[in-house]
Amino acid sequence: MEEVKEQEKTGCTNCTSRCGKLNVFDWLGDLPESINSTSIVEVQFKNTRKGFFNNSNGLKLSKGDIIAVEASPGHDIGTVTLTGELVLLQMKKNNISPDTYEFKRVYRKAKPADIEKWEEAKNLEHETMLESRRISERLKLDMKIGDVEYQGDRTKAIFYYIADERVDFRELIKVLADRFKVRIEMRQIGARQEAGRIGGIGPCGRELCCSTWMTNFVSVTTNAARYQEISLNPQKLAGQCGKLKCCLNYELDAYLDAQADFPNTNTVLETDEGPYYHFKTDIFKRIMWYSTEKEFPAGIVEVPVDRVKEVIKINRRGKKIDKLVSDEFKRTAIHAEPSYENVVGQDDLTRFDEDKKKKKRRPAPNKNGAKGSRNQNNNRRRRPNNQNNPNSQNSQNQPKKNEGNKPK
Repeated sequence: MEEVKEQEKTGCTNCTSRCGKLNVFDWLGDLPESINSTSIVEVQFKNTRKGFFNNSNGLKLSKGDIIAVEASPGHDIGTVTLTGELVLLQMKKNNISPDTYEFKRVYRKAKPADIEKWEEAKNLEHETMLESRRISERLKLDMKIGDVEYQGDRTKAIFYYIADERVDFRELIKVLADRFKVRIEMRQIGARQEAGRIGGIGPCGRELCCSTWMTNFVSVTTNAARYQEISLNPQKLAGQCGKLKCCLNYELDAYLDAQADFPNTNTVLETDEGPYYHFKTDIFKRIMWYSTEKEFPAGIVEVPVDRVKEVIKINRRGKKIDKLVSDEFKRTAIHAEPSYENVVGQDDLTRFDEDKKKKKRRPAPNKNGAKGSRNQNNNRRRRPNNQNNPNSQNSQNQPKKNEGNKPK
């Protein structure tokens, strides 16, 4: 019941509409002075499109209200996502100056007729997108129309497209305007913006970052994977948009700080046993592995970073060392206590197999109506014959109690 009330409050009746995209928690909403600090409100439209509007009429608006706002031409329908002082911080984050930005006005709270027309417009978007793709294919345009968004009053439609090169879509606009009888606006977006609008689940099991909280996209290069010692596998490094994953930049600074004093991996370590070539590195454990073969790893040796820097200093003086690591360090590395133990048997392949336990049968009623177990009844019927047992009290070899007092 509480969920239904919350949906009625926020205007959300379908969880699959992904209304939580780029949701912002108003941590200043409890302060009374922050509510009336500004008349600017943040309004969200389809998917990740947001805008800032001026509540010049002084309407009492709260998060989740569906309102009609000024558009060009006509009006548009959106949902209030933020009010109060936090709106100014959001504008500062998006590099929008309140002094120079031309705010459009908030007309009113949406009426039932406005919402009905808005829902009809949203139902036309998918079919319009498919038809526009067929039209662009007939015109042989090298572009992909990824999404269509109708304005709330159905007087304009925004077509989001992706193209690698410049596209002359003047003929396309004429055909689309004649086909759908609305004003056409073409808006080019990138592959990451398209993934943010469509949404999806990433390999981590969570919703895509670009559709939940990311508002700007930083360029990602393969150097981020190299610094983190990640295998350069395109299938693993690419996200659903086909570009490199944005999360490759999340821990990059931590890796760069950790390996700031690491020696160059191209340096060859000269020893009396032969040269050693770098194989791999564990950055946070500060351990480097070296191999006796350059192309094919063989005779891999685990060496601390401090030892590697010491060997490099000795080689620069024109000297070679006897051994790369001492025998004592090898024994310590081999006999080191493991950091992981299979304590509760989580690595056992049979841990999910359940023992087939016999189900306890319900006690069956006796002839007299009393409930008792069948095993007890069987034990009563099949009593062992203790006559041959000399230790039994019921044996005939032992005299019965008080037998001598009985009259003959």
